[in-house]
Amino acid sequence: MYQDAGEAADPLPAAAEVLSPYGIGYGRGKAASERVVQRVLTASASLVLRPGVILGPYEYIGRLPWLLRRMERGGQVLAGGPPSRPVQPVDARDLAAFIMQAAEAGLHGAMNVTAPLGHATYGELLEGCRDVTGGHAELVWAGQDWLSAQDVTPWTEIPLWRTTAGAWNVSSDHAKDAGLTCRALSETIAGTWDWLRREDPVPHERAAEIGLDPRKEQQLLAAWREHLARR
Repeated sequence: MYQDAGEAADPLPAAAEVLSPYGIGYGRGKAASERVVQRVLTASASLVLRPGVILGPYEYIGRLPWLLRRMERGGQVLAGGPPSRPVQPVDARDLAAFIMQAAEAGLHGAMNVTAPLGHATYGELLEGCRDVTGGHAELVWAGQDWLSAQDVTPWTEIPLWRTTAGAWNVSSDHAKDAGLTCRALSETIAGTWDWLRREDPVPHERAAEIGLDPRKEQQLLAAWREHLARR
């Protein structure tokens, strides 16, 4: 998931390193692949789309499905604050529609493909997951610095929680001007939950990385309560 926040023609390795949740090697590989395409085909004869976080039905990694299943179980759910942190996931259906539209229109160049700035917050994401699954979960928002000190891994142990500065601050104005439209995050959540209730997804090889171990979550919740009591 490489994104260049400025949509520059030349993908910057530094930006890829900062914004990729999979590590420096992944980001550099994405940037290098863009250069190869543009060198072989030229920028005027190629279209490079840079999707952000892709969610929706049939998400193969399982981040949103994990959150939905966790909310379904109910009880106290450890959430990484602050809830006001912006998020910009793009629905897979909107991305697919834009790819087809861009191909038919013969678009070229490089474009970020994310939901617009101000699309939603992390709090709205988790609240949406809670509500669509029945509303039985209680979100317990722990501070970012405290969680980091407890050796909690962003993005994997707490899915879709990113602490890197600028990670959810990506402009996709070029794609928007070219016709990209993004549905509300609530529709993405509802569509994913509907899919999960109809089908049993085949686990991805990286699915085991996603989510907090229940025992660790309970330990962290207890430690957070103690932390608040000492303040």
